[in-house]
Amino acid sequence: MQATKVIADLPVDDIDAARGFYRDFLGLSVEAFNLGWVAHFRSEDGNAYLQVVTRDETAPENPVLSVHVPHEQIEDAYDEARQAGYEIVHPLTQEEWGVRRFFVRAPDGNVVNVVAHD
Repeated sequence: MQATKVIADLPVDDIDAARGFYRDFLGLSVEAFNLGWVAHFRSEDGNAYLQVVTRDETAPENPVLSVHVPHEQIEDAYDEARQAGYEIVHPLTQEEWGVRRFFVRAPDGNVVNVVAHD
């Protein structure tokens, strides 16, 4: 698997309340998307970014990271994780908001969202 981007997924109680700090104070002024339960903020130059998550819409746990892979590699990444014996927390799924993803638990216990955008 070849990661193309890694984004921190920070837990928050309220995205609107978090917006003032992350967007206004830290300068992550571009709100790339907001699904109500997850929002992505980045700097104007695209060099700094993060996501805030209240509660994942379809998975049983929230991830701490979102790792992006090319669309054509997502199934191989899923197979590789399963063959390595890693716990799959959320199976490979085509989500209604246009991504294919799965969640895998790292040996340290952290849950990682492996995602490919269509």
